[in-house]
Parts: sequence; C-alpha cells; structure tokens
Amino acid sequence: MLDDRDRRILDTLQRDAGISVTDLAERVALSVSACSRRIQRLEESGHIARRIVVLDRERMGVPTTVFALVKTAHHSDEWTENFRRIIGGIPEIVEAHRLTGNHDYILKIVLPRVEHYDVIYKQIVRKLELFDVSASISMEELKHGMTIPVGYVR
Repeated sequence: MLDDRDRRILDTLQRDAGISVTDLAERVALSVSACSRRIQRLEESGHIARRIVVLDRERMGVPTTVFALVKTAHHSDEWTENFRRIIGGIPEIVEAHRLTGNHDYILKIVLPRVEHYDVIYKQIVRKLELFDVSASISMEELKHGMTIPVGYVR
C-alpha cells in the first residue's frame, strides 16, 4: 500500500529523475534517509521500473514524427514474434502498439525528415509480409509527456 508521500515521490521522480535525494526529501517532508529507503522500496516493488534521460529530438536530429498504421493477414505467434524482433531492431521506431479495430498495429517513428520514412518502410517490408501500411505525418505535437497519473496506485 502506498501513501501520499510515496505518490509525491513517484510524481516528482518521473518529472525529474535527476533530482537529488536531499531536494526530494525536502519536497516531500522526509529525512534524507527515510526518503532514500522509500525510493529503494519503490524500486524493489517495481513501481519505479527504471530511470531515464529524455533527449531533445530537435537537437538529436530526429524532429519528424510519422505514425504508421499496419494491417496484416497473419496473426500467428511466430509472425508476431518475427514482427516484434524486426521492429525492435529499428531504433527510429520508438513505440509500437497492437490495436483493436481496423488496424493491427501502430508504430511511432522518429525521423530526421519525412523522406527517411521510406528507408524504414523498406526495412520492414523486405523482411515481413504486410497486408497494408498507411502513414500519417505529425504536423504539430499538441501534448507530449512521459509522466503518468500517480493517483490510481494503491
């Protein structure tokens, strides 16, 4: 069972994983040692999966976002694992989700420019049979975040 301090620790860390334990302890009104123990407990329990650094995409040279909607005629475990392996080996594909509805998968792809999408597309279709792929280019990012709500955790 997590309490409000645990939730505040989680919320603060997901916004800035580089915050010092001293500053975090001050924000949540705990001693440094008590705060450190809580962080360790949250890591051991799996509430904190990992700590990461978020890079600036513009500065990293991949400002373009393309969403590819994929349909396939194949749904076997073997095909799915092959698909997972292929897209896992393409660093420009930063997210992939299996969907309900008219499409089977959606891929979020970050690129240096829209023309580079064809390179990624060919990497996939050379190795795997797909029924249909349609792509949409993001014109503007309206909301971006890595944080998730912490109020639901028990």
